[in-house]
Amino acid sequence: MITLLAAEGLAQFGCALGAGMATIGAGLGIGKIGGNAMDAIARQPEANGKIFTSMLLSAAFVEGVALFAVVACAFLIK
Repeated sequence: MITLLAAEGLAQFGCALGAGMATIGAGLGIGKIGGNAMDAIARQPEANGKIFTSMLLSAAFVEGVALFAVVACAFLIK
């Protein structure tokens, strides 16, 4: 009985850890995307529109993957 509770607690801890890592990874990824986009716009201001569109699309994809990971971790807890 005690080992079952310990295994369940360990599984919940693993899910929480996975969700946290997904969130941190998404934050770092979106920060890197934004920083590199600002560098590119500073080098080539006339390409502002194309760079901004690509940056927004890439950030949305990263955020979508992170949201999927957090939801998957939340479903695994129960």
